[in-house]
Amino acid sequence: MELAWSSITPFFPHIISIVALLLLLEQLSYLRNKRFLPGPALVLPFVGNAISLVADPTDFWNRQSAYAKSTSIGISANYIIGRYILYVYSSDLSHKIFANVRPDAFHLVGHPFGKKLFGEHNLIYMFGQDHKDLRRQIAPNFTPKALYIYTDIQQRIIIQHLARWLRQTPPGKSVPLRILCRDMNLETSQTVFVGPYLDESSRVRFNVDYNFFNVGLMKLPIDLPGFAFRNARLAVERLIETLSSCAASSERRMETKEEEPSCLIDFWMQENLRLAADKEKKYECSHREIGGHLFDFLFAAQDASTSSLLWAVALLDSHPRVLARVREEVSQHWSPESGNLISGDQLREMKFTEAVAREVVRIRAPATMVPHIAGVDFPLTENYTVPKGTIVFPSVFDSSFQGFTEPDKFDPDRFMELRQEDRVYKKNYLAFGSGAHQCVGQRYAINHLMLFISVFTALIDFKRDRSDGCDEIAYVPTIVPRDDCRVFLSPRCSGLFPSS
Repeated sequence: MELAWSSITPFFPHIISIVALLLLLEQLSYLRNKRFLPGPALVLPFVGNAISLVADPTDFWNRQSAYAKSTSIGISANYIIGRYILYVYSSDLSHKIFANVRPDAFHLVGHPFGKKLFGEHNLIYMFGQDHKDLRRQIAPNFTPKALYIYTDIQQRIIIQHLARWLRQTPPGKSVPLRILCRDMNLETSQTVFVGPYLDESSRVRFNVDYNFFNVGLMKLPIDLPGFAFRNARLAVERLIETLSSCAASSERRMETKEEEPSCLIDFWMQENLRLAADKEKKYECSHREIGGHLFDFLFAAQDASTSSLLWAVALLDSHPRVLARVREEVSQHWSPESGNLISGDQLREMKFTEAVAREVVRIRAPATMVPHIAGVDFPLTENYTVPKGTIVFPSVFDSSFQGFTEPDKFDPDRFMELRQEDRVYKKNYLAFGSGAHQCVGQRYAINHLMLFISVFTALIDFKRDRSDGCDEIAYVPTIVPRDDCRVFLSPRCSGLFPSS
């Protein structure tokens, strides 16, 4: 042993020199890519600033935003786990990135290490004609007819969960809403998307796996046994397999042509069968592919929607006049005492409630950034070219505070007919993305937020249990109030609540 150690010892100076050289080259590479952009002058070897990102993502991204705003170019730089990254504050540059999602420009990734989690053949990684064909095939899932069917499903589940919240909350005690909203949204997404094809035991396993996935999103990408990222990746594989089985079951049911679609996968499989029968239409999806795309929808609907619901409660509580106007409008179109649900037509008439929903999404964009990877060296400005392999983070959150009148103010009237700021400042309203990958389910998302606001404010009296910093932003991975939106709840109207 001593002989072996002594034989290695003479090489120590060389090993140390090589390591030091590699570290120096890494710093020089970062500085060469960074050039004149604001950002940390030096970064830790390999990990870069990943530790500060994981420890306090809110502070990390706030600093990147501050760096970007400090110069007219609207970009800042950093380094994470061996990857050079750019943060984009400028709305114009964000649009330029969204408009250039193609093989020889930017690749949408959804998460810095998304391909490991979601797989290579995911909807968000598609380009060109295949992507256009798939979006065309998805379109029937979000027609007015389909959305009206989903509206009933969404409301029934919302009402069931609100009743449960009231039963399980001790009198005089406040309750954090984040996990409650997450569970409600997960059941809503499961039922709207795959309806009767997910039995109770599958739902339980589904919920466990989705939690693994959610936890893994916020951890370092260490793909080894026992680490959260590995658990998340394996959970996604199981979730996609479950959703693939649901697609197969739906296809068998739709093939009979004896029943109308009752959930999203039915509409999808109906269209898939039509394309399969049309010899001139070559694009159809396998069950496995559809399972992967359904998981994309679930991820988007679940976490983003939970964020919006929590911020809606927080913002309505702090703006009582807005809350009063919502309640007045809802009462003009719907009465819980009638025992009926809100119809799709009634929902469309609630213009102010829709304006509130859109303002919630603007001022607290759930997914604050949309990560892309540069597939080539791309000239983003006259003076700066994004190096190939860079992870670029266009900030849709920061865009929401550019252009709009008093952008820091919660003001739903900006979306009403008189002002129409959604049209005037359209380029700054990027919560649903832009370009070829703009969110295909945004009407569904707004409907869900409107339904929750309408039903929640009509059936429940609520008050925030305020504490210092309760409205500060926390990443989980979408943004939520730091206190998980802790509120006091009491029944306002029992017209639609189950008796038990």
